[in-house]
Amino acid sequence: MRTQVSAKDVAELAGVSRTAVSRAFTPGASVSSETRAKVYEAAEKLGYQVNNLARGLLTSKTGIVALIAAEINTPYRSTLLAALSSQLQAAGKVGMLINTDRSDESVAQALRQAISYRTEAAIILSGMPDTSLAEICLRNGMRLVLINRDEERAGTLQLRLDDAAAGHQAFAALFAAGCRRMAFASSLAGTPSLEDRRKGFAAAAADAGLALIEDASGMTSYQTGLDVGMRLLTRPDRPDGIFCSTDLIACGVLDAARQRLKLRVPEEVSIIGFDDIEQAAWDSYNLTTFSQPVDDFAKAAVSYLSEPEHDEPRSIMLSSRMVWRKTVRD
Repeated sequence: MRTQVSAKDVAELAGVSRTAVSRAFTPGASVSSETRAKVYEAAEKLGYQVNNLARGLLTSKTGIVALIAAEINTPYRSTLLAALSSQLQAAGKVGMLINTDRSDESVAQALRQAISYRTEAAIILSGMPDTSLAEICLRNGMRLVLINRDEERAGTLQLRLDDAAAGHQAFAALFAAGCRRMAFASSLAGTPSLEDRRKGFAAAAADAGLALIEDASGMTSYQTGLDVGMRLLTRPDRPDGIFCSTDLIACGVLDAARQRLKLRVPEEVSIIGFDDIEQAAWDSYNLTTFSQPVDDFAKAAVSYLSEPEHDEPRSIMLSSRMVWRKTVRD
């Protein structure tokens, strides 16, 4: 059976003490350049890797960050997770994913297991994660970043997107395109982000004196968009402008319009999505949408976790950018 190469093995090959090996791999530790070179050469030959977990158990700095998220198979969420994991790796940290699609005891158990590995921080994404998970993290001394969560807690960083402003902008774009029968299409996920988009869109409609049609069902998915789209577009008062809470839903609405009902987009109905997922730019959709600052979210989160701890809560509000394509009338 193969055994893991130890620091003792490296010390013997390099002809130095075990302590010298430890110092050679500790940033800022006192060790001569000659000894460091010997240690590195021996480590390279043996394939030695520093056991950061063991070191972290002593220093309480394991570099492990729990990524707590739901709906991880959706395009936007997977893109955000990829950006976060990339930034964590660049900062010398490791992301540990906890999938919270199942809202039961198994999620809390997974988090407790992560904590047993001395996980030093957590990033909780929008979606299903229960507020009790944040409490578990804080009680165990973990630093916390909340992305698009409607929670304010001491000693945490909250990263939010100005979704209400995007709702206002979506209405203005459809109104300028001549749309007067507006609809908002969404899921029943009920996240703060989706709700704020709806509120911003509804407020703008009210200000313009227009009645708003709303339809929501199911999970945040393509199928939900297809179902909602069929209901909206077969109404006697069929909307001529639809703002969808996500691109996945917008793609479903588009296919309901074009493929099932043979409507012309944007001539007969204009459609706007949100997230700017990869599929939005495909020729079959060419969807006008809003692009989320995914990289900015990731950089801000990892930068905060790399700084000294703060007792006061911090909050950063970011903005989305409208991406014009071909689903809104000129």
